Amino acid sequence: MPGLQDLLNSSMGTELIKGLAGETGQPEDKTAEVLAMAMPTMLGAMKKNAGSPQGAENLMNALSSRHTGDILNDLGALFSGGVDPSIKNDGAGILGHLFGSRQATVENTLSQRSGMDPAAISQIIQIAAPILMGLLGKQRAQNGFSDPSGLNDVLGGLLGGESQSNLSMVTSILDADGDGSFLDDVAGMMGGSSKNSGSLGGLLGGLFGK
Repeated sequence: MPGLQDLLNSSMGTELIKGLAGETGQPEDKTAEVLAMAMPTMLGAMKKNAGSPQGAENLMNALSSRHTGDILNDLGALFSGGVDPSIKNDGAGILGHLFGSRQATVENTLSQRSGMDPAAISQIIQIAAPILMGLLGKQRAQNGFSDPSGLNDVLGGLLGGESQSNLSMVTSILDADGDGSFLDDVAGMMGGSSKNSGSLGGLLGGLFGK
């Protein structure tokens, strides 16, 4: 089964890592490491937010209107001459919706695990957030899910393909209040489908042409 590392080793994944590393002045290997942790964390937050009817509706609207996958058409142009501030502003808005007051916790946790400065982490995830939304928007167009139930299934399946270590990190960040609600969700995901079509690596590998 393709994994996230397969994506990051693909031609477009390499382009993404190289572009982010150049934008932030960080080593490419560290940038890849941060992405491998940050993307499941963002998906976990989407899964948690989509657990409410309003959250699911907001995410569906974003995927069907603004984040349809066009951002993936030319990553070289995206990073050429520096990423446009509008992309970063979009990413900041996405992260605000996903993490709220926990954004600093996310950045500090990723910093502690990767050894990268939190300011650089912030830059990476600001740019990665619209790209991840674009990936989901493209998946929506390809698979045709059009309701919150389909969205929830896709998000749960994506996380179900992640390693236990990554999921443990996601829960430690997103269940920081210790109420166990997100831990229960992840426990269910661990027992879910891990087929290529439902795994993060399968989705991203397919979109990146791996």
